[in-house]
Amino acid sequence: MENLRPILYLSLVFLLFLIWQAWRVDYGPEPLVQAQEAAAQLGQDIAELREDVPDSPAAEARRVPTETQTVTGVSRGVVRVVTDTFDLLIDTRGGDLIQVDLPSYPVSLKTPDQATRILDERRRSYVAQSGLVHDRITDVDTEDRAPSHHAVFTAQASEYRLAEGQDELRVPLVWESDEGIRVTKTYTFRRGDFLIGLEHLVENNSNQDWIGRQYRQLRHGPTPPRDSWFLYTFTGAAYFDDKYVKESLEGIGNSISQREIINGWIAIIEHYFLSSWIPFEGENNLLYARELSAQGQPHHIIGLRSEAMVVPAGNSGVLESRLWIGPKLQQPLSEITRGLELTVDYGIFTFLAKPLFWLLRVIHDFVGNWGWAIIVLTLLIKLAFFHLSATSYRSMAKMRAAQPKMMALKERFGDDKQRMNQALMELYKKEKINPLGGCLPILVQIPVFIALYWVLLESVELRQAPWIFWLQDLSVRDPFFVLPLLMGASMIVQFKLNPAPIDPIQAKIMMALPVVFTVFFAFFPAGLVLYWLTNNILSIAQQYYITRKIEDSMPKPGSGKKAKSSASD
Repeated sequence: MENLRPILYLSLVFLLFLIWQAWRVDYGPEPLVQAQEAAAQLGQDIAELREDVPDSPAAEARRVPTETQTVTGVSRGVVRVVTDTFDLLIDTRGGDLIQVDLPSYPVSLKTPDQATRILDERRRSYVAQSGLVHDRITDVDTEDRAPSHHAVFTAQASEYRLAEGQDELRVPLVWESDEGIRVTKTYTFRRGDFLIGLEHLVENNSNQDWIGRQYRQLRHGPTPPRDSWFLYTFTGAAYFDDKYVKESLEGIGNSISQREIINGWIAIIEHYFLSSWIPFEGENNLLYARELSAQGQPHHIIGLRSEAMVVPAGNSGVLESRLWIGPKLQQPLSEITRGLELTVDYGIFTFLAKPLFWLLRVIHDFVGNWGWAIIVLTLLIKLAFFHLSATSYRSMAKMRAAQPKMMALKERFGDDKQRMNQALMELYKKEKINPLGGCLPILVQIPVFIALYWVLLESVELRQAPWIFWLQDLSVRDPFFVLPLLMGASMIVQFKLNPAPIDPIQAKIMMALPVVFTVFFAFFPAGLVLYWLTNNILSIAQQYYITRKIEDSMPKPGSGKKAKSSASD
């Protein structure tokens, strides 16, 4: 085995991992249309879809049309709500949340006054909808006994603001039928919270029982185009039914089977942010998904429908739910309901990534800066694998010391690979060199490295987090490419400390790898590059020390001395 083969293999493995992340497309093909161009043409007609209301249990199933129908002549208005966490619009038709901005999360540091927009009906057809449906009763027209998200509500004001010193803001919308059924749909906003309360108060002033269910659904247009070719982050639907499941928006009607779930929730997730309808503990809901079409463009719906509630004539009842619209903050999400923190998707190494993020957050609480926290965490990881790394470096140092003998064998046997390999194995045995000793210890560390990669990529806490000098946002690339260039230089130093390749082709590949990695990392978030650069520097220091120690213990040419023994070898 050539002496640099383990390092070459590991470098290629990591490079393939980066390429795989860049090309990976989860659960289906890329959308055929561009989301913003398509949704911008829809205007207000999409809010008038009738087929996006879930069927009541006794109703006959209707075929989902290929082209939707619209209802005309229905007035609409908007109610603006401003709190410390939200600046949003509620449509009085249906009480839908049609636009939600997060003032505390600006789009970029260059535009601090431009809030990140999550829900956006006009450009992305991304809306949080909810309403009521009445169970079918024989010989009774139930269509107008419950307000769906197409019903027109009235509001007491066109704008609500959370006042200074006020901790809670309630926004009521009222609908009333000709029979005297009155429904008050109330949103509740709390200071410093991204969790919105929803309440449907049903007052039955008719002469017969009211039997209805609430539904909550998220509607989204086509999947938006990817922000970066180099970094893949999932945008699509998700739900929890004893396990966390992600589904691409395209084909959602076929991929999600309609069924009853308990303690489940639904969400639409994107990089750093999500919206999620969250029932209360113990609720039994029907999970459903649909795909509709408006003006030739697809619209995808995932929703939950509750069990029936009976409100006798002359009585009232309340149906409640919760809606999270905001950043994927792991601590508050984990406290709301089971599994919601899994929307921060760390991949197959979540079991490693979670404790790594916990440790990173603890370090940040102590040092007060995410950049220094990354450096300290990298140091701790390096210390944890110190002995494994030392085993690898000792093996490479011995191979480096035996390099002259290996080159002599190369000259002696030329292109006779079989005899060359036999001679190398005899040399390894004589010099007590384990050719796999440089590879296996590093293989053990790869899952940790990949887990930390996802921690730094997925954690919204690092979004727009500054470090020092020109690096004021660790979640985007280094604007001057300083860190990637330093990382590439550190890789060259590492390769210089390794034994030189015998195979000239292998030598060329090894010299090309720093350039390839530098190009890749030039477009990676600065936090990731900072971690990799710090890890390289620590590795160089450890490898240099061990290499010098091994070389000093080897006999000098012509000295006639035996090699010093080392208990650590």
